[in-house]
Amino acid sequence: MLKRLDIYIIRKFLGTFFLAIGLIILVAVVFDFSEKVDDFISHKAPLRDIILQYYLNFIPFFSNLFSYLFVFVSVIFFTSKMSVYSEITAILSTGVSYRRLMVPYMISAMFIAILSFFLSNYVIPYSSISRLEFEANYFDKKYGTPERDIHKQIDEGVFMYVESFSRRNNWGGKFSLEKFENGILKSKLRAESIRWDSINKTWKLKDYWIRDIDGIREHITSGASMDTTLNLSPDEFNRNANLVESMTTPQLKRFIKRELSRGHGDPYYDIELHKRYAGPFAVFILTIIGVALSSRKVRGGIGMHIGFGIALSFSYILFMQISKEFANANMLTPFMAVWLPNFVYSAIAVVLYRMAPK
Repeated sequence: MLKRLDIYIIRKFLGTFFLAIGLIILVAVVFDFSEKVDDFISHKAPLRDIILQYYLNFIPFFSNLFSYLFVFVSVIFFTSKMSVYSEITAILSTGVSYRRLMVPYMISAMFIAILSFFLSNYVIPYSSISRLEFEANYFDKKYGTPERDIHKQIDEGVFMYVESFSRRNNWGGKFSLEKFENGILKSKLRAESIRWDSINKTWKLKDYWIRDIDGIREHITSGASMDTTLNLSPDEFNRNANLVESMTTPQLKRFIKRELSRGHGDPYYDIELHKRYAGPFAVFILTIIGVALSSRKVRGGIGMHIGFGIALSFSYILFMQISKEFANANMLTPFMAVWLPNFVYSAIAVVLYRMAPK
């Protein structure tokens, strides 16, 4: 059962955490609004949409994005104050072990980790739909830049390639389609361009030729224009990477599996998936490090603790960003890129935790 001491520390932990989150969100909203106010005015965005569709969905996204950082700062801040006022010393002198002292910290960390996991895996994806739709309509992010060198498997044994494709006009250049049976090429279609006909729901090919292969015999057909149907829609192209934010974890897993079957896997998708699990786990690691660093009196008091804590937390963020770039360059697997900072800082947490009681 929870003791009065446990409730005291839990209230300190969660109170400081939510206060820090609230203050930084207020600052972030003010700065974000000042940066985007020209876009709001030029695109005549309604005030109701700005508040309800954008900022109401921006807040949980931003809160969860840096939740582990504010966990660390919160632990450092209130535990340092307890240490300066000799509260930690008084608690340990009554016979409470250092391991027992960590119990309320771990309970608070578990509450925040569960909340973060629920937000990142299920709540934020739904709220991101409205936020991303708002950004597409009022921030000129609807189409992005044309995608290049697209390879996809659109059906069993059917592979397509487009040199470039623009979602702005649903037009692609240098298109080819290959059909295989038992690993043997049976047909190949090439066209100078391909365009989506939104009325007839078909693809229009320009300057095409088709090569049909039947054993040792070949038949070539060509023409200036042809309409055809493909197991493909324009939405499959130029998919904004941020759209994975609008997928719940089960949806994201199905999406990754489908993209891999089409030969269009992207490390970004796997990084996003692993990040949803690694983020909540980091809450426990940074909580242990924060307590181990700030539970001892040092010359310089709270300022020294907070300064060192912020430096360590930013080193964690920097490490995480660098490892992701290695994954994007195919030098690390997405799993290692996301979890490597947690592995390294878990080792640091174990060392500091063993040193702290001494």
